[in-house]
Amino acid sequence: MKIEKSTFNFLNDLKENNNREWFQEHKGEYEAALANVTAFIEQIIDRLSDLDPHINREISAKKCLFRIYRDVRFSKNKDPYKSWFAAGISIDGRKLAGPEYYIHIEPEGTFLAVGYWRPEKQHLEAIRQEIDYSAEDLFKALKEGGWQAEELSAEDRLQRPPNGYAADNPHIELLKHRSFILHKNLGRKEMESPRALETVITAYASMIPFKNFIHQALDQ
Repeated sequence: MKIEKSTFNFLNDLKENNNREWFQEHKGEYEAALANVTAFIEQIIDRLSDLDPHINREISAKKCLFRIYRDVRFSKNKDPYKSWFAAGISIDGRKLAGPEYYIHIEPEGTFLAVGYWRPEKQHLEAIRQEIDYSAEDLFKALKEGGWQAEELSAEDRLQRPPNGYAADNPHIELLKHRSFILHKNLGRKEMESPRALETVITAYASMIPFKNFIHQALDQ
């Protein structure tokens, strides 16, 4: 299973012609690309269900996929469509308040991510507390998948220590995180390869111990 060349071609063309008239004229290409991506997500769900007890085969790929239509009400960018496909895979589709799998499919920007983006306040406090009390469990989980703490996404962090934590806390750099995410970039050739699904599942599998650490912190 793979992402078809025609799917990436459609996304490239959409990026160059991001208007409603063009989109309506190429609705058939969009529907074919959407079907390809939906089938790919279905296969990911099927495979993850064998690896992660928080995932089961009853999860709907359609509920995991984000809409291609952009909300332009409060944005300076008025392009009506996204030039990528994306999905958040969890028991509640893309709307889980907890750790999930994410896939972003774009010709020059495909990536995978696992973790919890912008946790709810009580969840953020619980994750920080777990790190403060049991950082070695986090390091062990990351190492099990071949990762290091330094590879956690640092794009969403506080500049100063969070309330309740001293600046000299040995794990203060981790405690500054507001999101807890591992990610892996993938090239277009990898996604068009017949082994694309295997590549994705192998990457996700390496992140499951980290995901389980977050579940543990949240008692999920």
